[in-house]
Amino acid sequence: MKKIFRVFLLISISLSIFSAYSNISNVKAETKQVKAEYLYDFNTGTEIYAYNENERLPIASMTKIMLLDLVYENLSDGNITLDEEVCISENASGMGGSQVFLEAGNNYKVRDLIKSVTVASANDASVALAERLYGSEDECVNKMNEKVKSLGLENTQFSNCTGLPKPMQYSSAKDIVMIFADLIKHEGYFEFSKIWMDKIEHTKNATEISNTNKLVKFYNGCDGGKTGFTNEAGFCLTATAKRGNMRLISSVIGASDSKTRFNSVSTMLNNGFNLYENKAVLDKDLPLEITANVIGGKRSKVEVVPEKDCFILSKKNEKSTVDIEYQLYNVKAPINKGDCVGVATVYNNGVEVEKVKLLSLYSVDKMNYFDVIFEIATNW
Repeated sequence: MKKIFRVFLLISISLSIFSAYSNISNVKAETKQVKAEYLYDFNTGTEIYAYNENERLPIASMTKIMLLDLVYENLSDGNITLDEEVCISENASGMGGSQVFLEAGNNYKVRDLIKSVTVASANDASVALAERLYGSEDECVNKMNEKVKSLGLENTQFSNCTGLPKPMQYSSAKDIVMIFADLIKHEGYFEFSKIWMDKIEHTKNATEISNTNKLVKFYNGCDGGKTGFTNEAGFCLTATAKRGNMRLISSVIGASDSKTRFNSVSTMLNNGFNLYENKAVLDKDLPLEITANVIGGKRSKVEVVPEKDCFILSKKNEKSTVDIEYQLYNVKAPINKGDCVGVATVYNNGVEVEKVKLLSLYSVDKMNYFDVIFEIATNW
């Protein structure tokens, strides 16, 4: 049996959040100096602006975003640790292009390999990580493409883990943002993505590195991203910035020069922050003023909290009505802290935005024989 509650909120947010912002980018397609662009609100999963977002294009070193996503999955699963040492193969050491000059036969910590990929876009460190995780770069590529399918992306295919030119390797502005959004769910990523300058120690010397994503230093709120460049792909960039409780992700593929890619992403981020806002309607750290019934427990009710935060994205200084429908279950004891005891459905102007699980705030033990006798005596 379910209990259903409805709560209505009036919030100063937009009546429209789904259309591309034609007022944000008035540049005609024929005058653009990029092949594709995309702007995305991370908290709500909303597309804000898109230009050629599904066109299949080479993305150069932005390929490493997917590699890093797999690395952090393996860290979360305990398959590797940041302080584990990896012996560098001749194959990895010999990679061309961007590199940190890893020494074949020498051991480097996983954290230094991640740092090399994230900050310096190092191909040698990328292959070293791929070999450590899956035994070979080829098998790593298979896992990368499996992950693409699991994310439901249809315009991405990888042929290597570095982004060096190779047939049948492509992505799209929208797809790479979706992959990046999956990556930054791992908070550990930001330990390295915000580094501006550092160095990688070798046996007798060190390689100085600086972040290829200049927005980390020069754009307010930028704390991560990945550049890419080959003659085939042009200048590419995916970057994220956070201001207040709002996080945006923007990508550009095929810019005519490096300045254009940084300007393009900065402009999209600026317009997103200037014209839109996130409003929190559910806070995972705040218990709700409702309770779920507990059957056969030492407590008859239990307080609940949302499983995660829920936001609404809208234009600034406009109004909409948010309706939250709470469905609470009658649950049988015992229950553990964090068990699902209901669901909240959030509507914006009558349109369903998201469903959020409601979790028990604490554990409730099952009544024992003496508890039952005591309750009977109390109610006599």
